[in-house]
Amino acid sequence: MTHTTPRADEVPDVLAPAKLGPVALRNRIIKAATYEGLSRKGLVTDELIDFHVRHAAGGVGMTTVAYCAVAPEGRTDPRQILWTQDSLPGLRRLTEAVHAEGAAVAAQIGHAGPVANPKANRLPALAPSRHFHATTTSFTREATRDDLTRIVAAHGHAASMAVEAGFDAVEIHLGHNYLASSFLSPKINHRKDEYGGSLENRARLSRDIARAVRDAVGDRIAITAKLNMDDGVPGGFWLDEAITVAQWLERDGSLDALELTAGSSLLNPMYLFKGDAPLREFAAVMKQPVKLGVKLVGKHFLRAYPYRDAYLLDDARQIRAAVTMPLILLGGITNKAVMDQAMAEGFQFVAMARALLREPDLINRIAADESVRSLCIHCNKCMTAIYGGTHCVLTGPLIAQPPVRNAQD
Repeated sequence: MTHTTPRADEVPDVLAPAKLGPVALRNRIIKAATYEGLSRKGLVTDELIDFHVRHAAGGVGMTTVAYCAVAPEGRTDPRQILWTQDSLPGLRRLTEAVHAEGAAVAAQIGHAGPVANPKANRLPALAPSRHFHATTTSFTREATRDDLTRIVAAHGHAASMAVEAGFDAVEIHLGHNYLASSFLSPKINHRKDEYGGSLENRARLSRDIARAVRDAVGDRIAITAKLNMDDGVPGGFWLDEAITVAQWLERDGSLDALELTAGSSLLNPMYLFKGDAPLREFAAVMKQPVKLGVKLVGKHFLRAYPYRDAYLLDDARQIRAAVTMPLILLGGITNKAVMDQAMAEGFQFVAMARALLREPDLINRIAADESVRSLCIHCNKCMTAIYGGTHCVLTGPLIAQPPVRNAQD
């Protein structure tokens, strides 16, 4: 079954209440997952709670806590939240605080795979096949079948804990060449077993994870997934395959909505963000020898791409035409006109990131005056702030944090 564009009288109001699976949202705008850099030793901090309360108070329908790893070796930063009993009290405080502001809250769950930091985690990074990671100057270890069985189960466990912690939704990370996404990519996945080769085999892990999450939580909370439309690298996962995977995920019935993304944190990170590539700022927060590498060859890894509003829409339209399930449009959502365009083209929700880092109250301001536009200039310098608390560098930290320049601290 394919999707048809809604008639003019059927186009939803992006600012009106909506249902996402079993969850009622006050509007159709989601604060996308942006790693906050505000957790410590795998636990929630008051600063992390304040971060999400600020966005909830600013008017979004739902805010997303990023990134909550399902296993110790699946972290890109050793301070990231882990799903343990020790983390539950802090997560409950966070969800209660967000709910008090009238917003829902989702937890992004996943395994970083080859994007993980093996030196900081003191555990090998896992990948479909052995791969050299330039940023950590180390090789990944090929994941075994036992590893994959454990990680699939860990996603289900994380989702169950999310219910216990009071989350309204979980977002499964199937993008950016994190573990599940790396299995989708023929550039990274060179396996010869049932997890490699054909698209059906490469998609097996993503589908198994989504099924495990659905089996674990049923209809108690909403389940979304962030899926790459393409990796942005030759020989990687591309749109034609993404359309098929989206159709399989819809047929499986494991998801309530799909958020469409792009790019590879491993191979081409700026492909998702568009706008400037802040090489000098990235070099400033890196340790040697990565600092020197960024200065010498960073422009080949951190490529700049022109920015325009709704920059993922052209590709997302093709997935919209191929499935009927609810879709979340991400990428360059900065004003009411773009949101209305997304609704008119059949997308059920929009997700915003950098614009809300610049102005956490942007949605309240748009609700009061539809002509309001984001002040974000897409300089992407916020990306370099994650080690000391993600914020827009043009406005300064929302919460004062000491600089953290070494992910191993």
